Amino acid sequence: MTDQPEKLDLKSMDLAAEKQAELLRLFPEIRTEGGKIDFDRLKLALGETVDVGRERYGLNWPGKSDCFKTIQAPSLGTLRPAPKESVNFDTTENLIIEGDNLEVLKLLQKSYLSKIKLIYIDPPYNTGKDFIYPDNFGENLRTYLEYTGQLDSEGREFGTNTETDGRFHSKWLSMLYPRLYLARNLLKPSGIILVSIDAIEVSNLRLLMNEVFGEENFVELITVVRSKNGMGSKEGFSTNSDFVLCYKTPTDKPDEDYFFGLPQSLDYVSKFDREDKHGKYKMDGIFRKKGQGQRRIDSPGCYYPVFYDTNGVVYLDDAEGRKSVTPKLPDGSDGRWVWSPEYAKPRIHRLYASQGGTVYVKDYWTSDLREKPKSVFDKNQYTTEVGTEEIKAIFGDKAFDTVKPVHLLSDLISNCCEPDGIVMDFFAGSGTTAHAVFDQNLKDGASRKFILVQLPEPTETADYPTIADLTKERVRRVIKKLNEDGAKSLDLNATADQDRGFRVFKLDQSNFMGWDAGASTDAEALGKQLDLSIDHVRQGRSDDDLFYELLLKSGFPLTTPVEKLSLAGKAVYSIGGGVFLICLERELTTEAIKAMADMRPSRVVCLDDGFRGNDQLKSNAVLTFKAKGVAKFQTV
Repeated sequence: MTDQPEKLDLKSMDLAAEKQAELLRLFPEIRTEGGKIDFDRLKLALGETVDVGRERYGLNWPGKSDCFKTIQAPSLGTLRPAPKESVNFDTTENLIIEGDNLEVLKLLQKSYLSKIKLIYIDPPYNTGKDFIYPDNFGENLRTYLEYTGQLDSEGREFGTNTETDGRFHSKWLSMLYPRLYLARNLLKPSGIILVSIDAIEVSNLRLLMNEVFGEENFVELITVVRSKNGMGSKEGFSTNSDFVLCYKTPTDKPDEDYFFGLPQSLDYVSKFDREDKHGKYKMDGIFRKKGQGQRRIDSPGCYYPVFYDTNGVVYLDDAEGRKSVTPKLPDGSDGRWVWSPEYAKPRIHRLYASQGGTVYVKDYWTSDLREKPKSVFDKNQYTTEVGTEEIKAIFGDKAFDTVKPVHLLSDLISNCCEPDGIVMDFFAGSGTTAHAVFDQNLKDGASRKFILVQLPEPTETADYPTIADLTKERVRRVIKKLNEDGAKSLDLNATADQDRGFRVFKLDQSNFMGWDAGASTDAEALGKQLDLSIDHVRQGRSDDDLFYELLLKSGFPLTTPVEKLSLAGKAVYSIGGGVFLICLERELTTEAIKAMADMRPSRVVCLDDGFRGNDQLKSNAVLTFKAKGVAKFQTV
């Protein structure tokens, strides 16, 4: 016998359903994603010691480590041009890319590194019914090709991420994490990313974006009123809003703009309700408030006394009858002003002090002022009802259930993207982002460009078999209407020459077949592999297919201006005014090599097949290019 109580083995207990429900009610923290009991967490809740490994703050979920494998896996794909599905293919700088966005983001890493000003995405909201997953959660080129019927299926199932799945949240996070990670690389310094989301995943998404972009780069959680009547009913409330998370990328240029504001509204103008000899103005604070680097130690140059007289006139120097005031925090410690003395000196007329010692800045009105948007977007133009009417006006029926309204995206673009910046959306859906770029460019005469990426998900409609087809058609119709409307009106904003087109590219396997290390080692298989060293270009691929793959892998954007030359009777692609030459001829000649060398490019790429095993011709090419100062000559 022993006086010690018997230790409870929770895992061996056959708990009845009602007992499990009661435990989950008493200890909600022990619930797993699948609604089961995490017995280790229950032990912790009951005070037992459990080895939980190294503890750290952060977001974690099953499958997170696999995300890094997905990110690091090399891309085996390419983007093939589709001029017939495009509008103004040869001149436009806008892109619509059809394919899995994970693979596309990998392919764009080199060419678009730090080039995108604004990324806006509206990813699946994880409602349990509208997201496609392969069962291995690794959406790469192979799963994309299987999904689109370009490869034979190997038994993978694609379906929805149901709420009853034990990895409901984990699957969604594993889908989004690598995409956000790769997207971060494309943002320029002072870039902005905006992600639409609803209440189900907003907390997880914020933690995820804190990890990818840094908590210190969080800007705002914007609330968007999506319906004046309510979009859905939950216990105790009628839901009528969702959210947009905003993060920035750091820059070492203090004068670089992150945000640009919106055109002035009548309500904004009415706030300039005072006037002096310098014009109309409104009063703003000059004291650095809490949470904004408010301490003197954060910016010692912004801590100094200012002086004011009985009329509230502010001075930087003391004199008889003037009172002094320094920036102090509520706890009595030293704070700081927004302005340094050097900045304040030529603007001293803009400062005013109350007799209580509070200093204000006069914010003067000008016609070119921009209004800072508030964090609650509640205009009627932002509602789902408006978005639905917009898509119906384009297609004549309700092509999508929930469509983001153009005005919402147009205002976000106006505030977050400079006039010549690039806007990217890799969950393009119906193409609202492209529509909004055109719309905002028309309003302000700007030249923003867009890059859309959309998976060709089936629509079960004959006119538009996939969502990507619908995306392209919407943008075509928007362009047509803009051009028709422009022809009927005066071009006051000089918009006639704006870029109203798009180039279509489609994700596919690389044009060049590589050595398959996993292939069979029997004689027949090895023979086929050796044949690849002679002719490794896939059947049915055009020279343009090969060219754009080489362009992308060489670090040039897909919209780089290209000139097609004829040198010694051979076709040559010239990039950057002859800095980079690509020749895809299958029968190269000494004359063609000499003609290319005479242009003195920095780099030349030719097909290895062009030498047809003539080692002497290839050696001569190396010497000829070297003699003319060509820094790099390659064959593929």
